[in-house]
Amino acid sequence: MQTSNKIFDDISKLMTNAMGVAQGAKTEAETAMKGWIDRWLADRDFVTRDEFDAVRAMAQKAREENEALKARIAALEAATKG
Repeated sequence: MQTSNKIFDDISKLMTNAMGVAQGAKTEAETAMKGWIDRWLADRDFVTRDEFDAVRAMAQKAREENEALKARIAALEAATKG
């Protein structure tokens, strides 16, 4: 009976070690895939969401400034005519 418990203990340790190795391999594979995807995207000149949002905010601000300038010009032209 003692031998049976020893075999189960050994199998349990083996399975625990195998799970640790599998988890390490999974983490390494995820890191490698993320690195590959990042390089692939960088090679295609895609922009990040943060970069896109920053440019969009700049464009919105430029539009607002343009509208304000149009209104100011219209007011100045109206003042010089009248």
